[in-house]
Amino acid sequence: MKVKKGFNIRQVCGENIIVAEGKENIDFSNIISMNDTSAFLWGKLQAMENFTIDDMVALLTEEYDVDAATAQKDSTELVKEWAEAEIIDL
Repeated sequence: MKVKKGFNIRQVCGENIIVAEGKENIDFSNIISMNDTSAFLWGKLQAMENFTIDDMVALLTEEYDVDAATAQKDSTELVKEWAEAEIIDL
């Protein structure tokens, strides 16, 4: 998987928001808000050429007090949400 270029995280009024940069990406009908954990993942994954759910699980279990099974379940759901929002390429 790969994070689509032009989508960056910004903090707006204390909320983590994905912002599409560039005038061709302007569409305010699908604003994406992220909690601190998903924002952490987004920042790490943006720096990677490609990533897998296993990469996400490793990042979560290293950073947070979470077991691999829970991290796997949550990462799978998050990838689904990001794919539906069209901010990652599968």
